[in-house]
Amino acid sequence: MPASTSPRAGKRALSRAPAVGNKGGIQSVERALLLLDIIAENGGEISLTELSRAAGLHVSTCHHLISTLVKWGYVGREASNRNYQLGPHIFHLSNACLRQIDLPRLAQAHLDKLNAATGEAAQLAVLQGTDLVTLLRRQCRFPVRVDAGMNGKSNAAHATATGKAILAWLPETEVERIIAEKGLTAFTPRTITDFAALREDLRLVRRNGFSTDRQEFQPSVICIGAAIRDHAGAVVGALSASTPVFRASQDHLEKMRAAVVAASRALSTELGAPHQQPEHMAPLAAE
Repeated sequence: MPASTSPRAGKRALSRAPAVGNKGGIQSVERALLLLDIIAENGGEISLTELSRAAGLHVSTCHHLISTLVKWGYVGREASNRNYQLGPHIFHLSNACLRQIDLPRLAQAHLDKLNAATGEAAQLAVLQGTDLVTLLRRQCRFPVRVDAGMNGKSNAAHATATGKAILAWLPETEVERIIAEKGLTAFTPRTITDFAALREDLRLVRRNGFSTDRQEFQPSVICIGAAIRDHAGAVVGALSASTPVFRASQDHLEKMRAAVVAASRALSTELGAPHQQPEHMAPLAAE
């Protein structure tokens, strides 16, 4: 049940909001934002009738606005009673705010340690909207290097270790929205281009606690990634290390995995993430 079902939550939200319809504002946008505030004030869940009453809007007007918010992922429906609740895109915006303030600065030391432990190229990436964005990179320390191949924004979340480490922990509706917008581009013959296959791969990421890109984004390059969590346990990015196939012995891949998982956990701890249980360590075979 919602924490509050009285109009008082709507009044509190109204008291903090600009007067709807004031000059310089767009009425429909102001009303939509008011609805989000009211849902939040009610503990994150409310019925349509209660929502329209708290907002002082006709039920049909409220339904039209809330349907648009559902379409964009800002509002969802509770399965058991069909009440409206805050949607996954709210968490995405919150995480994006945290990332731009803290993540690149805090990640530097952990990325340096990962780079030193493996000798390989190391990356920090996040999702910004539907784009996978590499924020930091450390170059390989071996004479023969691999180019991580991703500069700035990319539509390669489904094909990279960092991208899959993040996608694995998003609601499936959010993954579907990202793939619908970005597609499943085939970067190499090994790229996953079927959504059912991607869903299964993401299930294994959740089970194992790390992700792999076995020549899916670039030929002859293998990458291992792991998710970064914030104080609420939400995934806010991922770290990864990349190696050329000729160095990808089982021992080296195991070393990379251990270092990537350790670095992502250490950074998550610094961000205040809850304690994480050890993941299932599935064997990593060499190419």
